[in-house]
Amino acid sequence: MVTPGAKREAVAHAREQHGLSERRACSLVGVSRRVIRYEPTRPDDGALRQRLRELAAERRRFGYRRLGYLLAREGIKPNHKKLLRIYREEGLRVRRRGGRKRALGTRRPMVLPDGPNQRWSLDFVSDSLICGRRFRILCVVDDFSRECLALVADTSLSGARVARELTSLIGMRGKPHTVVSDNGTELTSSAILRWSQERRVEWHYIAPGKPMQNGFVESFNGRLRDECLNETLFTSLAHARFVLTAWRHDYNTVRPHSKLGGKTPAEIAGERVWGHAPRHVAIPSNINHEGARLYL
Repeated sequence: MVTPGAKREAVAHAREQHGLSERRACSLVGVSRRVIRYEPTRPDDGALRQRLRELAAERRRFGYRRLGYLLAREGIKPNHKKLLRIYREEGLRVRRRGGRKRALGTRRPMVLPDGPNQRWSLDFVSDSLICGRRFRILCVVDDFSRECLALVADTSLSGARVARELTSLIGMRGKPHTVVSDNGTELTSSAILRWSQERRVEWHYIAPGKPMQNGFVESFNGRLRDECLNETLFTSLAHARFVLTAWRHDYNTVRPHSKLGGKTPAEIAGERVWGHAPRHVAIPSNINHEGARLYL
């Protein structure tokens, strides 16, 4: 019993249930008789409470301070502590939202593509430079041909950056019917939601905690990690981009794919490979410059 109200209730209970006098009950509870006999003289705040409830119903995301400004415009200027007390007693606290608005996409079961450029899969892979600085890689894979469409390396890859890279890919290859990804913050951002709506591309999100629903790009990530990232010490971001470009060209046009009957993704896609990549995946070690590749 801490508050005066609780002590008054205890004294009243002792007198009614045990027949004690006021003096004896106050002595047992440890409260002054003056506190027990005190009668509050607080004025009636019915009009203030009513108006506060009305304003809170109109402005559901306003706290007591903003509501106080609105009351002051109407000539009602209660003390801020009194306003806060009434605000809490009326249960008008602003409820915290569950989270920011995210892209919803679709979660219905997918069908396997029957041709190239129908469905793309996206995911991120992280690595670090020899100085310890972390960077990320955006991987885009065609689910039919298993072709790696893009490897974008940078220290920061926001939703807007992902949208720009996808727009660039569409300009070179055409628009896919579906894009598959997990529920990462970059891929559920408003930038991606706006991009998918403007481009009219269906965006499919896998179920949380089910990475195998995005198995094509997850398998690719394993090959990228095992054959490139774990085999190379990156001296700079430019070096990482150079190595990734060369490895992507080798993966698409030279490396045989077991799931494709030993063929390359470029052969399955049946499309011309634009641009020219270096003949070798690695630069000879006797060339000493920033783009040189270092082996573990």
